[in-house]
Amino acid sequence: MEIAQNHSLKTLNTFGIAARAAFFARVETVRQLRQVLTSNIARTRPILVLGGGSNVVFTGTFAGLVIHNLIGGIDIIKEDGQQVLVAAGGGMVWHSLVEFALDKNLGGIENLSLIPGSVGAAPIQNIGAYGAELKDVFAYLEAVDLASGRQRLFTREECAFGYRNSIFKNELKDRFMITKVVLRLAKKPQVNISYGAIGEVLTASGITTPTIREVSEAVIAIRQSKLPDPARIGNAGSFFKNPVLDKIDYEGLKLEFSGIPGFPDNGSVKVPAAWLIEQCGWKGKRLGNVGVHDKQPLVLVNYGGGTGTEIVNLAADIKASVATKFGIELEPEPRII
Repeated sequence: MEIAQNHSLKTLNTFGIAARAAFFARVETVRQLRQVLTSNIARTRPILVLGGGSNVVFTGTFAGLVIHNLIGGIDIIKEDGQQVLVAAGGGMVWHSLVEFALDKNLGGIENLSLIPGSVGAAPIQNIGAYGAELKDVFAYLEAVDLASGRQRLFTREECAFGYRNSIFKNELKDRFMITKVVLRLAKKPQVNISYGAIGEVLTASGITTPTIREVSEAVIAIRQSKLPDPARIGNAGSFFKNPVLDKIDYEGLKLEFSGIPGFPDNGSVKVPAAWLIEQCGWKGKRLGNVGVHDKQPLVLVNYGGGTGTEIVNLAADIKASVATKFGIELEPEPRII
C-alpha cells in the first residue's frame, strides 16, 4: 500500500479548510488497512481515520497518518418475514445506504436522509435527526483495532450509544476503524412524522398516508431549505449539540426567558441550541472569511479561505455569549484536530 506524504486534505473535509496530512493512505479493503497498519509510519505516528470529513475541523497540519476509509459494499445478509439485516462498508456515503433502503422499501432510516458523512462515522456520532437515531436500527458493527490489526464485533450495547455519542468518542477514541455497519430494517415500515416540520411538508403536498420515500423527500426538502450545501459553502452541518437540562433548571430559565423552547428528553428537557444562538444575535453574522448561516444559526460556515482556527474562535465566542446570557454551556459536535 502506498502512503503519501504532505497530502492535501482540503477536498476531504466539508469545511473546505486547506489542511494537510504528514502521511496519508486510502484503504478500500480490510486487507489493505492491515497492510498500512504494519508500516513503520503507522506504528510510530498518531493515526486519524477520515470518512466523509463532515464532522471535523482541521486547525493545521496533522502530523501523523490519515487513513481514508473507502471500504464499500451494501448487502442484505439475513432476513425473515418482518426484518432484514443490511450490511454496509464503513467507507460508503451514508445517504447511499438510505437510498438502498428506500429502493427496497426497508424502513428505519428514512428520517436520517441526506445526513452528510460516511457509514463508518454514523455509529461514532450516533447520528440522529427528525425523531430518529442510528441506535434505533443498529444491530452490530465490525471494526479493526488500529494497534493490533485484529477485527472485533461490537453489539449495540457495547457501543454505549448516547445523544450524539458512543464508546468510540470516549474510551475507544482513535483505537478502531469501523469497517462494516449492520442495521436491522423493517419490511413493513412504520413511518415517523411526529417530529419537526415533516408533517407540515407532507400535508402541504396533500399526502396523508406517506410512504418512507415520501418521508425521505420531505426530510430532504426541509434540510435543503435550512442547511447550506457543503459543495457551495463550507460547513459541517450542526456545529453544536442541543443542550439537555434538568427540568428544574429549565423551569428556572423559563421564568426569566418565557419564550425559551424545550422538548421532553427521558426525564430532562432538550433546548434547541439554534434558538439560544439566535437570541444572542449571531444568526447571519460574518467575521471575515467565516460566519453563522443566515437561515440556520446552528451552522457555522466558511465563505472561502477561512481557517480552522477562525472557525474554532468563532465557536468559542458563540459559546461564551450563550453561557453569559443563559448560563448554558454549548458543546460542539465536530471534532477539532
